[in-house]
Amino acid sequence: MKLEDLPKYYSPKSPCLTDASASTSKDALSITDVMAAQGMTQNRAEMGFSAFLGKMGISMNDRARATELLADYALSRCDRVVALRKLPAEIKPVVMRIMASYAFEDYARSAASKKQCPCCYGEKFIESVVFTNKVQYPDGKPPVWAKCTKGVYPSYWEEWKKVREVVKVACPECGGKGEVSTACKDCRGRGVAIHREESVKRGMPVIRDCQRCGGRGYERLPSTEAFNAICEVTNQITRASWEKTVKKFYDALVTRFDIEEAWAERQLKKVTR
Repeated sequence: MKLEDLPKYYSPKSPCLTDASASTSKDALSITDVMAAQGMTQNRAEMGFSAFLGKMGISMNDRARATELLADYALSRCDRVVALRKLPAEIKPVVMRIMASYAFEDYARSAASKKQCPCCYGEKFIESVVFTNKVQYPDGKPPVWAKCTKGVYPSYWEEWKKVREVVKVACPECGGKGEVSTACKDCRGRGVAIHREESVKRGMPVIRDCQRCGGRGYERLPSTEAFNAICEVTNQITRASWEKTVKKFYDALVTRFDIEEAWAERQLKKVTR
């Protein structure tokens, strides 16, 4: 069994009203077997298993647990980086939790993920300056007889002016949803794109990995967001230190989730073989 087979066991199933017998194979796993296998896998590879369940949106508790475990792992390894080793003892755990939180967000991101709209910041509306034509009656509203007198029109009393106003309009970036897709804008989340030059030369479509996203299908979480969040806690990590040493440590934390997930999958296969 693979980890990708587990989410279906967390979804409600409709009753099968049929006279067909259920699977009677000796190798078939019952729900009880699957639950027991998950317990054993979580005992052997807690970080990877919790990270996978959190990434799939099955459990927010597992999401928080995976972030906590990664923060503990980062705290035990951070002294290898000079810029992190010099942090005060009370600031270092906070910085590790911030890095672990952003590392999980980067690890859990996919082409189907959503992110906060960078234009309206999730407010769904933006303020826009518009000019509105408004009517005024400087001499008062037209009298009643103006409507029934020949050659006299109520518009004689009207005065139109363009008034500058600040109004809220739907955000054009997200269409009023407050969030946008993280899918690559070139390949639309497919990870591949057409090589136009080669396609013209050969006279047939030539497919290659998307040059913008590197074949992932989505854009990664910028590491500068993690750096900006750390700067709100402490100013002892400079931009130069972040680019030279700390960023490599942060990328290693993101990769650590992939390593732990692969280890959890091997343990699940070993338990259910």
